[in-house]
Amino acid sequence: MPHPQHLIRNFCIIAHIDHGKSTLAERLLERTGAMGQKDDKELEVLDSMDLERERGITIKAKSVCLAYKHDDGQTYQLNLIDTPGHVDFSYEVTRSLQACEGCLLVVDATQGVQAQTVANYLLADQLKLAVVPTINKIDLPSARPDEVKAEIEESLAIPADHAILASAKAGIGIDDILRAVVRDIPAPKGDRAAPTQGIIFDAIYDDYRGIILYVRLVNGAIRKGDKIHLIRSDRTYDVSDIGRLRPKMESSADGLTAGEVGYICAAIKTLHDVKVGDTVTLEANQGQPLPGFREMKPMVYCGLYPSGETTYDQLREAVEKFSLNDASFVWQPESGGALGHGFRCGFLGMLHMEICQERLEREHDLDMVRVNLRGIMTADGQPKSIDITTPGELPKDGYESIEEPVVDIHFFVPAERIGTVMQLVQDRRGQFLKQDYIGQHRCRLTYRMPLAEVIFDLFDKLKTVTQGYGTMDYEFSGYQVADLVRVDILVHNNPCDALAFICHRTVAERRGRAIIKSLKEEIPKHLFEVALQAAIGTRVVARETIKSYGKNVTAKCYGGDISRKRKLLEKQKEGKKRMKMIGSVEVPQEAFMAVLKSRAEEA
Repeated sequence: MPHPQHLIRNFCIIAHIDHGKSTLAERLLERTGAMGQKDDKELEVLDSMDLERERGITIKAKSVCLAYKHDDGQTYQLNLIDTPGHVDFSYEVTRSLQACEGCLLVVDATQGVQAQTVANYLLADQLKLAVVPTINKIDLPSARPDEVKAEIEESLAIPADHAILASAKAGIGIDDILRAVVRDIPAPKGDRAAPTQGIIFDAIYDDYRGIILYVRLVNGAIRKGDKIHLIRSDRTYDVSDIGRLRPKMESSADGLTAGEVGYICAAIKTLHDVKVGDTVTLEANQGQPLPGFREMKPMVYCGLYPSGETTYDQLREAVEKFSLNDASFVWQPESGGALGHGFRCGFLGMLHMEICQERLEREHDLDMVRVNLRGIMTADGQPKSIDITTPGELPKDGYESIEEPVVDIHFFVPAERIGTVMQLVQDRRGQFLKQDYIGQHRCRLTYRMPLAEVIFDLFDKLKTVTQGYGTMDYEFSGYQVADLVRVDILVHNNPCDALAFICHRTVAERRGRAIIKSLKEEIPKHLFEVALQAAIGTRVVARETIKSYGKNVTAKCYGGDISRKRKLLEKQKEGKKRMKMIGSVEVPQEAFMAVLKSRAEEA
């Protein structure tokens, strides 16, 4: 029999980075019997990726179905979704929230309300979810639960008198959390007799079973053997397996009904047929499409090209499979000149880009090279504005102005570090908006900044000047006119398109000089001098010269007439002059990597 709908609760855990989401989720799994007791030194079950374990962060949202026996004797089905905390993975949080009716808002008892605490709460509030405040890590000596309660009320405007005090590591307050989930989070309201509607909130690719859909059923029911219809792709499939995640896949003879969260296998082989946010319904009794998810707009672009033994076709297949599992990752083919054919990929931020590249290399056994990193620029020209994502797309003339993306960025910093943070932001063209105090010892600074000044290493610099206590969160606010220029890198008088970049005029010379110096160290010597130049239009702003190999052509001359030596030297000079005219310079892959590194260090 299907589980009664009034005994189902769908909820997720949201919090700032490292506030204990995944550890708390595991304690809930242990308490409800979904997993056995484990040694504290073992790794998280929900953070199953090698990258998640190495970095100690959650990258992908995970879903698990728990069976909880309440004090009233009823057995509740709790569908829990563990979510990431970093700003670059906010899209994962958004999708998880839309599959739930409520959430646990976890706040560290020592650090208090942080940047992503506020951002994630606002997402939950927009979707009108029930919020259960939970103060974690109360067992630490530096815990200050009473002050944190005041911060929650002041920053989030939600009552915190009855906030649950817990310690996921010590197992304190776990029963209180489970009771609060049943008491404060409403049951789903779907109609099991209505036409079937389910939303795909995630998907994975299995080499043996094809694409596996993770769905939240809103109305109706789906059972094994049913013919499901994907509305966006207009394709029909037979359900071969259906069930719940406990946390491993467990088949259900009754299938899934309205209000439940689970997986569907239907031998889907074509990657283009599945899109996260699509609506699943039955072919015989089709429901209307659901609203789906808001499309995310990439803020950072990077070129990915095959290298080593990896072929273009291997890279394309890997990118297609990866985009199925990460809906915020976008891509399109491009040609990188000397690098051959590859893909221009869009990401939500620097960490997102780094994680995506590592996942592609590990999960699909790829070898790639990263090239030019850049934000979106919009040029207001002739009849309409155009998006510029590569320097080559920037017209040399004929446009009135160039705009760059700007973000509203919120810094949460200790009160005694306000001055150093303000100086850091002002050096990066930040525009001050407002300042608020959260309690006696913490302050929130709000600035408007160009995205290009944020994406490189602002977060790392912030951690340095605040001794690790500062956090930040940003949201896209629009575009503003800026004095941006295209800087071309010329190798032996030939422009290298893959190394060109767009930046603000005030830093163009400095960045050009840093790139030229990096190239000089990586490009090997030739039989002729090689000139390296950084130029804005026709004006050269930086130059370095790679000296030629020096061969001693007069070594065989022992004494005698000096005119013979001069003749040999003149002959060598003419040969080098001719070689310089017809010779070509190959730029090794290591040079591209060095350029990217030099930009990150110099920014």
